[in-house]
Amino acid sequence: MPHATIKGARLWYDVQGDARGTPILLHHGYTASRVNWQPVADRLMKRHRVIMMECRGTGESEHTADGYTLEQYAADVVGLADHLELDRFVYAGHSMGGGIGYVLALAYPQRLERLVLMASVPADGFPTTDPRMHEMRRALRSKRDRTTLLAQYRATCVRPDVETDAWFNSRIDHIFGVSDGHFDGGAESMRTLNVGAKLGSITMPTLIIAGSADSLLPANLEDFRRLPNAALQVFARAGHDVAIHEPDGVADAIDAFVRNGIARAT
Repeated sequence: MPHATIKGARLWYDVQGDARGTPILLHHGYTASRVNWQPVADRLMKRHRVIMMECRGTGESEHTADGYTLEQYAADVVGLADHLELDRFVYAGHSMGGGIGYVLALAYPQRLERLVLMASVPADGFPTTDPRMHEMRRALRSKRDRTTLLAQYRATCVRPDVETDAWFNSRIDHIFGVSDGHFDGGAESMRTLNVGAKLGSITMPTLIIAGSADSLLPANLEDFRRLPNAALQVFARAGHDVAIHEPDGVADAIDAFVRNGIARAT
């Protein structure tokens, strides 16, 4: 798999699909990796040019000494687009990747053709990254307490047909595998995100994708209401990992959005 040195970090990326198609860059969430997007990527590749990347400190990307903020992650996305000679592209971010999407839309609007935010961190910050909760999760990570983390994941299971113990253990492996800088810095940057008052200035076509069983749904709906040029897709049998729960539906929604834009009531 290819790597590129972007903004001082050696980052993993991959490009597949129709080279003539619309470039769609898929970015994963906090303590996740390309695995969380893979089922959707496999479907989008039939029609589009699909780019996946792993941010610094996660997956096969370099564990750098610093740079663990949404602003730096966004700069890394633009740096990868420059490396691939993409003037404009569709950006799709899941969870923390959605927070990166907000930063991209505000700081680099000229680079985005369209914006997809899936189960995104809220524009006004992510309350579950409260410092006390983060310290508790940091202790579990430090002790490699797989038993407690697995019990926590099982308690939030929405789709037992796909959220098996094997899947939850793979998520725990991601938590154990990210750098300390990403684990702490990424959480703090999500917690302190504060761009809600600026959402009215994001005029590019935006698709909000959410799961009805995700605790972030109310915040996602509120952000949707504040975006002036947005469409909304909520999946009834999906939690936070929408792309894992509903890969066909998510791929179809993104494909239709990329090809047709937003349908509006007159």
